Amino acid sequence: MKLAFGCDPNATALKHLLITEASALGHEIIDYPSDDPIYANVAIRVAQDVAAGLADRGILLCGTGIGVSIAANKVAGAYCACISDAYQAQRAARSNDANLVSMGAQVVGPETAKLLLREYLDGVFDPAGRSAPKVDRIRDYEASRA
Repeated sequence: MKLAFGCDPNATALKHLLITEASALGHEIIDYPSDDPIYANVAIRVAQDVAAGLADRGILLCGTGIGVSIAANKVAGAYCACISDAYQAQRAARSNDANLVSMGAQVVGPETAKLLLREYLDGVFDPAGRSAPKVDRIRDYEASRA
């Protein structure tokens, strides 16, 4: 899977740790610069590239994970879930078909972040599953506003 990683300066160390983890799992990495303190800039860029199909999924990091998630979700076709536990990581992919996740470097520790990454990447959305109509409703609403 091709993964796009982006963060603000608060989360550079965690981004590098997660890139190492994802690489060890066999994923291809796109690493976006992390020197811009305006987290929305990198979040929007990563979200645009994921929505355009240049990456399969995106991982965004900032201090809380919230800001990058809000910014990414402004991009049409980007569906970013802010995660901080394993259940959220699993459900982001399996129930919500999230093509991006965000985490807070000041919220989750390094080992938890690696676990969340693995849980998210292992998740596969079932388009015939019980969550599909919920996800379809979100996409239909987005399309009606285009």
